[in-house]
Amino acid sequence: MGSQNIFLVGPMGAGKTTIGKRLAELLGMEFADSDHEIEVRTGVDIAYIFEKEGEAGFRKREQQAIADLTARGGLVLATGGGAVLLQENREHLAARGFVVYLHASIEQQLHRTGRTDNRPLLQVPNRREVLEQLIAQRDPLYREVADLVLETDGRNAKQLARAIVQHLGHPLPPETH
Repeated sequence: MGSQNIFLVGPMGAGKTTIGKRLAELLGMEFADSDHEIEVRTGVDIAYIFEKEGEAGFRKREQQAIADLTARGGLVLATGGGAVLLQENREHLAARGFVVYLHASIEQQLHRTGRTDNRPLLQVPNRREVLEQLIAQRDPLYREVADLVLETDGRNAKQLARAIVQHLGHPLPPETH
């Protein structure tokens, strides 16, 4: 069981990267973030890829990154919010690891994405409307691949990472304050 991958899916602002890093630390596993992986491979940021290649170009790069990353073992992977849109990604995620859907309310997403301009889909006047449309489209897909759905509202990364570890039946290290 030690080499089983753990994949985090969910909307922007659910805390996938922060929780993923904590989780990897707790389990002594490697952490990766598919968006970061794409930036490393291309040498440019996600916003630039969107600008030059559109969402379709980005999704193609994301598909390749997810195919490669999910093929590894012992990895905690934080995926981009739209990673579940492609059937192939959903198949890789579902087949190659334990998938946790970090569910976040629109309020939390607005709050958490408010301080950032590196989210191409949110470069719009009405961010709430966009987030509502995205979750309406993606929530069924997140649920389709998820082995575990966790509510993230009102819980910090440490609590959520520990909840995942407990769910997987791994011993928890003692709390450190």
